[in-house]
Amino acid sequence: MDVTLATILLGILLSLLIVIPRLYSKSDQPKKVTLNAQNKAVKSYSKAEVALHNNRTDCWIIIKDKVFDVTSYVEEHPGGDAILAHAGDDSTEGFYGPQHATRVFEMIDDFCIGDLEK
Repeated sequence: MDVTLATILLGILLSLLIVIPRLYSKSDQPKKVTLNAQNKAVKSYSKAEVALHNNRTDCWIIIKDKVFDVTSYVEEHPGGDAILAHAGDDSTEGFYGPQHATRVFEMIDDFCIGDLEK
């Protein structure tokens, strides 16, 4: 019985030696997630990550350090392809231009997917 118990304990210890390093490996770490005022998780994205989403069928933009996935809105955009001018990049200046009605400032929140990493 002592041999069986020793074998089980040895098996558990060896398993831990394999599992624990994987839990802390850098490549497996989740993205930084914070909580907003409503205690909802907010992801953070790097500029490099946002830059990958730079076309009509996959369009992310940055507005005031927030990241927005506007892919579903590209075809509806009243300004046509102007929304694509800064796809995958900072669109703050263009967004706050005189062409946008105030309702746009409220509706953009529906497309927010996270914050830009600082």
